[in-house]
Amino acid sequence: MLAGWRWLDRIGKVTPGTHAAAQFGSFGAHSSIGFPSATLMNTGSIHVGSGVIIGRQATLSVGYWPDYPGLPERGLVIGDRCVLGDRCSLLAHESIELGDDVWFGQDVFVCDASHGYQDPDLPVGNQFGSHVPVKIGAGTWVGHGAIILPGTTIGRNAVVAAGSVVRGEVGDHCVVGGAPAKLLRRLEPGVGWVGRRGDVRPVRRGHFGEEEFESA
Repeated sequence: MLAGWRWLDRIGKVTPGTHAAAQFGSFGAHSSIGFPSATLMNTGSIHVGSGVIIGRQATLSVGYWPDYPGLPERGLVIGDRCVLGDRCSLLAHESIELGDDVWFGQDVFVCDASHGYQDPDLPVGNQFGSHVPVKIGAGTWVGHGAIILPGTTIGRNAVVAAGSVVRGEVGDHCVVGGAPAKLLRRLEPGVGWVGRRGDVRPVRRGHFGEEEFESA
């Protein structure tokens, strides 16, 4: 049974050269989507960069249903070398864009639309809200179980703590966390990483912080 599952896992992945990959708007070299996926819908409007790894049970979709009319050409764009953990859900209706080297933990949810509620006689699920683009800058890390709401813009090399609910604008080199997410720390050039109470952590260089950069 295990051998059979390994075989299914190998042939079930979406990789360049497979029929499934050919249905995407573009699908870069050395990229893969793990098997099984949860939902891959209207993939012609989805663009996946090179060297992207997307985990199992992922949902990538554009529009409200298959062959939804008026689909955007680039509804969901994932940059190069992104890593999206298992069970991530990215639901685009107008535009969700991830820059290069964006990493997600597991169970991250991103959507560019919500539901209305103002008609008291219509089920909320049938009240479609406005579409507001979402953009996540290059090099950003989004922790396990975070939720990125419509209209959010996150800058470059930012950090979103696990379990956070993010709405609005997050600047470059900022650390945010909580529900709703609040600024926890930001990089001030020549000073270091400054917390909300004014404490400073030094800048460190290298993958594992081997070198310490002097704080001012």
